[in-house]
Amino acid sequence: MPLSPQSSSPKLRALDAFRDALVCYSQKNFAEALKLGALAANYQPDNIVYREAVTYLERVTREGKSNVYVAPEAFGTFIRGGGNVPLYDNTSAALKRIYESYPSLSLLDIGTGDGMALLPALTPNIRQLDVLEPSLAMLSQTTAALNARHIAHHAINATVQQVMQTGLGNFDVIQSTFALQSVPPDERPGVLAWLRAHTQRLLIAEFDAPLIPSMFSDSRVGYFVERYERGLAEYAGDNSRVAQGFLMPVFFGGFDHSEARVNWEMPIADWIGLLEAAGFVDVRRQPVYDYWWATAYLIDAHADAHADAHAGHG
Repeated sequence: MPLSPQSSSPKLRALDAFRDALVCYSQKNFAEALKLGALAANYQPDNIVYREAVTYLERVTREGKSNVYVAPEAFGTFIRGGGNVPLYDNTSAALKRIYESYPSLSLLDIGTGDGMALLPALTPNIRQLDVLEPSLAMLSQTTAALNARHIAHHAINATVQQVMQTGLGNFDVIQSTFALQSVPPDERPGVLAWLRAHTQRLLIAEFDAPLIPSMFSDSRVGYFVERYERGLAEYAGDNSRVAQGFLMPVFFGGFDHSEARVNWEMPIADWIGLLEAAGFVDVRRQPVYDYWWATAYLIDAHADAHADAHAGHG
C-alpha cells in the first residue's frame, strides 16, 4: 500500500507502515509484517508500541502465533497493576455507595471474574448474593474469597445467556462490571430485556470505546497506537512481561481475522440507547476513571422513573 501524499511527518509515515504491517499480519505474512513494523519503529524510534511490536513480530516469525498467546502470569501482573488499580478501586467504591443506600438488598453479579470489583464493595446489608461467571477457575477464586469471609452466596458457573434459558429469580440490583461487552451485539437487546424483567436497577461498568467499523482504518490503527502507548507506559517496571505476555498479543488479536472475537465494545451512549430500548426509563452515567484504553463509566439504569425512591426497598 503506497504512502498517502500527506504522510510527510515521521509520525504519519510510521503509522502508514504500521497499518500495512497489521494487514500483512492478518494475512499471516509475518516476515513482511516484521519488515514493515521495523520500518515504523525506524520512522518513530521513541514510540514504545512500535518497539514492542517488533519484538512480538520477531517471536511470531520465529515461533508462530501459537507460542505467543496471552501468558497467565503476564495477565496477573497487568490486571493488578498500572491503571487497573484505581480503575477497580473507583468501581468498587461506586458500587459500595449504591449498596449502602439500601436497608437491605438482593444482588446478582454477572461476569464476576475473580471478584476484583465485587469483593471490596460488599456491604453487610446484602441479604442475598448470586455470582455468575462462565470461567470455573475464576469463579472458584471468588467463591473461595467469599467463603473465607463467611459470606453466604449462590455461585453459578454459566453465561447470562445460559441462565436466561434455565430461569432465575428477581433481584433488587443486578450488576456487571466490564463483562457485558462479551455479549455479541445481536444478542444484547434480548439480554437487556431479560435483565429488565428481573430487576428494578441495573448497574453496568463499561468503557466509552469508539465505534470504528473498519478494522484497518487510519482512525482505528491510530487509536490503538495512541492508547497502547499510554497503557505500556504504566508498566515501566514490568514492561517486558506485560507487553509481550499480554498487551501485544491482545493488540495484534484486534487485527486478526482468524481469531474469534470475545468482546464487542461500544460507546456509552450506545449502551444507554439499548437500555432505554429494553424498557429502562431512568438511565444515568457517571465517569469512574480515565483509563488508558478509554474512560470507564458506571451506568445506573432504573426500571421506573422514581430512581431515588428505593428507601425501604428490599
